[in-house]
Order: sequence, then structure tokens, then C-alpha cells
Amino acid sequence: MTTFIAAFVVLLVVVAAMAIGVLFGRSAIKGSCGGLNQVGLSGSCGGACSAQERDECAKRKAQQQ
Repeated sequence: MTTFIAAFVVLLVVVAAMAIGVLFGRSAIKGSCGGLNQVGLSGSCGGACSAQERDECAKRKAQQQ
């Protein structure tokens, strides 16, 4: 039971820290454009990324090859 309580408290502290970070102006957590493409899986941004983000992803991918 103490393990469950300790895990719950740790989880609450982490969530509270993330919430405080967002409240103080830090940007929200977001994924990267083409994250699965970096490991060789096909996929697309589906229009969610800006043109600049797509260009940056393409440059990173070109540098890895």
C-alpha cells in the first residue's frame, strides 16, 4: 500500500510541476513533426506542421542520411 501511495504522490508532483511550468509561460508539451519518420516508419504530418517545421524536419532527415 505504501508503494501505491508513494507512486501516486510522485505522479501528482510531476503533473503539478508541468502545470506550474505552463502557467509561468513555458510552452506546452508538443510532439515533433515526423517523429515516426525518424525511425524509418512512414507517416505524414497531416497538415499539422507549418512549412518552416516541415523544412526543418527535411533538413534533419537529410543530415542523418
